[in-house]
Amino acid sequence: MKRVLLFLATNLAVIVVLSFVASLLGVNRWLTAQGMNYEALLAFAAVFGFGGAFISLLISKPMAKWTTGAQIITQPRNSAESWLLATIQRQAQQAGIGMPEVAVYESPDPNAFATGANRNNALVAVSTGLLRNMSQDEVEAVLGHEISHVANGDMVTLTLIQGVVNTFVIFLARVVGYFIDQVVLRRGSSEEASAPGIGYMFTVMILEIVFGVLASMIVAWFSRQREFRADAGGAHLAGRRKMIAALERLKAAHELPSQLPEQMKAFGIRGASVAKLFMSHPPLEARIAALQAG
Repeated sequence: MKRVLLFLATNLAVIVVLSFVASLLGVNRWLTAQGMNYEALLAFAAVFGFGGAFISLLISKPMAKWTTGAQIITQPRNSAESWLLATIQRQAQQAGIGMPEVAVYESPDPNAFATGANRNNALVAVSTGLLRNMSQDEVEAVLGHEISHVANGDMVTLTLIQGVVNTFVIFLARVVGYFIDQVVLRRGSSEEASAPGIGYMFTVMILEIVFGVLASMIVAWFSRQREFRADAGGAHLAGRRKMIAALERLKAAHELPSQLPEQMKAFGIRGASVAKLFMSHPPLEARIAALQAG
């Protein structure tokens, strides 16, 4: 989940910053010089939408390290780190990818994530809670799951989908913003109305945030589908029994009181149907059932 949340948050921030810079450079005035130019707007939205998504992908590794405080293992300091490096190296070879960077970050919650711009330049990070609270067999399965995400190219595919979503977010935000600026606010004469005011710029930025959050449901749905494939990959690399055992251990851990900081507990909502639309992972019960059926 951490991998997807970091990507979505970074992408939204990048899009808002790019839109602000575009406004300062006068792009909005160019797009509306003769009324809204929808063809030019769509081209602009596609360039900035895919550009923002790929910028988010390219900075995903340093952002993940910075936000989690993950420490890269260059020389193992103990037997646990030696085993971790050896296991990931073996699984990476099995999956046909380059050896990823391996990191550990401090967190009581059993968790792990993989990110990176391509299959041969990835990062696999595990929490201290995962290493302390799960057996080696269970950790091996979790690592296989993350290696499978890398081998399947999930971050790149996620980026392409996010680029399409960004394009529509940028396009719709400007169409709706222009309507509010010209019709709802009823600004001056028709000649003056062709040039958007400062209210248009801030309206667009707010709409991009709102539409961006709503559009994240599409990306979250895609992420949920890819989790089943990564589970199957983890079962292939580590063994089906180990993968099921790891998911059952995670399920038991999630049933305990949350260890998340107060400011992060909003991400832990699991009951409401609306919240489920934003979940990047399917329910653990469904993932276990899929492995047992397969």
